[in-house]
Amino acid sequence: MPSENVMRIRSPEFQAMSERVLRVTELTSRLNVLPFDDDAGKAELFEQILGRPVPAGVTIHPPFFTDHGLNLDLGERVFINQNCTFLDHAGIRIGTRTMIAPRVTFITMGHPVDVEERREWLTGGPIDVGENVWIGAGATILPGVSIGRDAVVAAGAIVADDVPAGTLVAGPKATVTRNG
Repeated sequence: MPSENVMRIRSPEFQAMSERVLRVTELTSRLNVLPFDDDAGKAELFEQILGRPVPAGVTIHPPFFTDHGLNLDLGERVFINQNCTFLDHAGIRIGTRTMIAPRVTFITMGHPVDVEERREWLTGGPIDVGENVWIGAGATILPGVSIGRDAVVAAGAIVADDVPAGTLVAGPKATVTRNG
C-alpha cells in the first residue's frame, strides 16, 4: 500500500495529526459560537486555526469546520459562506477571488477501498482551486482534484476528477457540461 500520499494509522505521523485535529476542533467550536459581529474574536481564532492571519479581503462566515487548518492556503478576496468543511491535512489551496457557497466540503484524505487496508491506512491528495472559481452550494471536492481558473462547480456536484479552466461541471459525479 505505501505510496506518496499515504499514511499508516497508528504511526507517529497519524498521532500528530490526531492531536492537531483535537486542538482545531476545540478552536472551531469556540469560533462557531461567537457573535456574528465579533470580528476581533473571529480574527484571533482564525489566526490560531490557520497558523497565520487571514489574507486581505478574505470573508469567512461561520460556522466553519476544518480538521487541520495549517494546510489551508487562502488567496486574497476569497469568500467562504456558512457551513463549509475543509479537511485539509493533505493541503488545500484556494485561489484569489474564489467564491464558495454554503455547505461546500473539501476532503483531502480518505481510506483505501480494500477491506484489509481500510483500517490501516489513510490515502489522499491535495486540492488546488484556481483563481476566480465559483463553487455552488453543497458541492463536494474529493482528494487530488484541481479546479482550473474561472471554472464553475454547480450546486450539489461531486468533483472526483480535475476540472478544466473556464468550464462548468455539474451532477452527482461532476462532468463537463460547458466549455468557456
